[in-house]
Formats: sequence, C-alpha cells, structure tokens
Amino acid sequence: MACKMLASLKTIVWLACLGVAGHFNPAHADASQPVQFESAAVTPTPFQERIAQQNGQVLKAVPGTPLIGYLTRPPGEGPFPAVVVLHGCTGLSPSVRKTWSERLSSWGYAVLFVDSFSTRGIDETCDHRGLLADRVYDAYGALEFLSKLSFVDPRRIALSGSSAGGTTTLEAVQAGGAEQLMERKFKAAIAYYPNCSAANGDMAVPTLILIGELDDWTPAQKCQAMVAEHGGKGSAVQLEVFKGARHAFASPGLKTGREEYGHRVEYNAAAADQSVSDVRAFLKKAFSG
Repeated sequence: MACKMLASLKTIVWLACLGVAGHFNPAHADASQPVQFESAAVTPTPFQERIAQQNGQVLKAVPGTPLIGYLTRPPGEGPFPAVVVLHGCTGLSPSVRKTWSERLSSWGYAVLFVDSFSTRGIDETCDHRGLLADRVYDAYGALEFLSKLSFVDPRRIALSGSSAGGTTTLEAVQAGGAEQLMERKFKAAIAYYPNCSAANGDMAVPTLILIGELDDWTPAQKCQAMVAEHGGKGSAVQLEVFKGARHAFASPGLKTGREEYGHRVEYNAAAADQSVSDVRAFLKKAFSG
C-alpha cells in the first residue's frame, strides 16, 4: 500500500508505512523516518502560579502544537541514549539532517530532528525571535515522544541545536525556566553558535557551547560574558571558542562564505572537525553518569 500523508496546520497523520500515526516503525531502522508528535502542552500548577505571581510573572497554559520530525535509530535492540536536534532560523536542512543523523546513529544514539516550521506554515524566522518560546516546548514534546519508545533510554536524552536552535536549547535548559514546568528532563545540552545574551549561565544540565571567534551574528563575547558571570548554580557549562571561525562554521554547504541577513556565514573545516570531536566526547561523558 502506498504511503499517504494528510497534513494541515492542526493535523498530520501518517498512514500505512508508519502504522499507527506518530509511532516509529522499527522495521525501518536504516534511515530517518517521518514521525508525528506534539509540542509539550503545559498547564502550571497552582503552586507554580503562586510563585510566579510573587516574582511578578504570569504563567499561562500552553497547548500542544502538531509537529513532524525525522527519527533515526542505530542497529540493535537498545535501549539507546538519544539526541533531540533543533534546526536554525532558516528551517530544517536535509543535508544537515542526513549528516548528523548518520553521525549520531553511528555513535550509538537514536536521533530525532524536530521540524518546527512546516506545520506552522513558517519559512524562516531569521529577522526576529518570535518563535523562540514555542520552540522550547517543541523540544520537550520531542523528549516526551522519545521517552515512550521502547528502544530509547528515557533517562539519557540530550538536546542539541544550532544558531536559533542553539539559542532555544539554552533557553530550554535554563535553570528555573521552562524546564521546571516539565516532568521529564534532558540529560545534557549542546548549542552550536547560540545567542547567549538572554541566558545567565545557570543551566539545569551539563551544557556544551560551540561558537566561532569571529561570529558577528551570535558573538562569542556574549557567551564568554555569560560564563564569566555564571552565578555558580546549576550544572557545568563548557564553552569552546574556535579561532578564526565564523557563524555556521560546521556547515559544509558554506565552503564559499557569504552574507546572510547582514552577517557573514562560512564553513571552517578545522573548527567543524574539532567541534564534532568535542560533541562526541561530551555526549559520552554526559551519558556515562
């Protein structure tokens, strides 16, 4: 039977080849498979609302949004540690998804790439940060989805993102932020070239930040200042600043650098290779505890 997809802003149902909508078919373990899930729906408890009011804040209920993602698992039975990956402001790149899905699965991790734009009818968000809060809940919806799969170890799931996805990653694991509303927690976090200006460095989980020295879109200086002003609370933050590297230094498609939205983006092979080694070592350490 041919695979069919019925899609709308509110509903996405994958039939036939995926079996039950939103569930990964382990028979297709050698490539990314499209899956359906929802962003986390959050209803603050009365206690959380009261604490927020005392701090001059207002917590609102957040309904879940239908999303699609692409899931890859390594060979074997598992349960495997896993990584949720968030894309940047230009959307989910097929080449980036393929490269990192193959890389992470070869290291023994299940991988779920989250597409935050398709079901919302969004092309890009590079001119503004309007979707940041929603994408935090996308990350936790992905965490919830992965945690219910038999071949995934729910205690060992990391969050990773690049550029706007990296900024969302930091926001998602900021101690005392959205993470305190969530029942399930990430084990670790990795952020490629994030905007560190909105974070205070107090992270709920071990966090690795990878950024270029010459980044003029999300300046390394902001991340250095964040780490320097770290209040000493939360988990360790590891910051790696790559000399001579610019924004998107890990994207092979940018071997010929160019201007995007008034900023220079350019691949840097040395920085990219070292960052991959750093990510592998960081995940191994984070998941060994």
